[in-house]
Amino acid sequence: MANLADAGRRGEEQPVRVAVGKAHGVPRPARRWAVALLVLAAILTAWEVLVRTGAVSALFFPAPSAIARTVVRLIRTGVLVRSLGVTTGRLALGFALGSLPALALGMAMGRSRRLRSSLDPLIASTHPMPKIAILPLIMIVLGIGEVSKVVVVALGVFFPVLINTMAGVRQISPVHLEVAENYGAGAGKVFTRVLLPGSLPMILAGVRLGVNIALLLTIAVEMVAADKGLGVLIWLAWETMRTEEIYAALAVIAVLGVTFNLALQAATRRLVPWQVEREI
Repeated sequence: MANLADAGRRGEEQPVRVAVGKAHGVPRPARRWAVALLVLAAILTAWEVLVRTGAVSALFFPAPSAIARTVVRLIRTGVLVRSLGVTTGRLALGFALGSLPALALGMAMGRSRRLRSSLDPLIASTHPMPKIAILPLIMIVLGIGEVSKVVVVALGVFFPVLINTMAGVRQISPVHLEVAENYGAGAGKVFTRVLLPGSLPMILAGVRLGVNIALLLTIAVEMVAADKGLGVLIWLAWETMRTEEIYAALAVIAVLGVTFNLALQAATRRLVPWQVEREI
């Protein structure tokens, strides 16, 4: 009897392991991707059939096969590669110039109530302004060169990163800061051990928003005031009614956006592994 009781207690002490993210041996992310790809394949197949049967005009809605051939042709001629390189270069530079000051100022505003109350009205009044609408003013001040285009992208990135960083710092419990200071932690230790880890989930959410806004603004700026890039490729294709090139450029932009978001999701899982995404 004693042996049975001991075995029962040992069984109770063993942790219960719950398989998270899997069902029937297939990881949930893999199943979600499989469903998304099936839906996309169904849409593209229906689109192809409608164009080939004449139910939809190929002038306004080129068949997916024609769009794919156009992408291959633009890659072979080098037009797409050059345009993609210019666009990603503008995006990266604008993102860096907008996000780095936003991180520093967001940290400071999250820590200082006086600074926050002083700058909040300015941020609230300038944040809603469409950044593409102030491009003419920026071009008057900075000229029509590359600097004005990058500044517009940087301004679009600045606000979401700033607001999320500030919100991330403010949500940290004051108890954590008091404990760190009571144990003699200096400003550097408080930043690296408390402020940065505590606000990192919100910072990464702001970075993700900033990347998407940067991509949107880069394409918009190129369509308005540039001579190279994916936006220019779209505009020139529109002027000459080469709709298959418009769709080809849009497909590349979509792939670029998905790639950026997947990379940021992977970085989030690596940098903040304690933040588990809830399954709904």
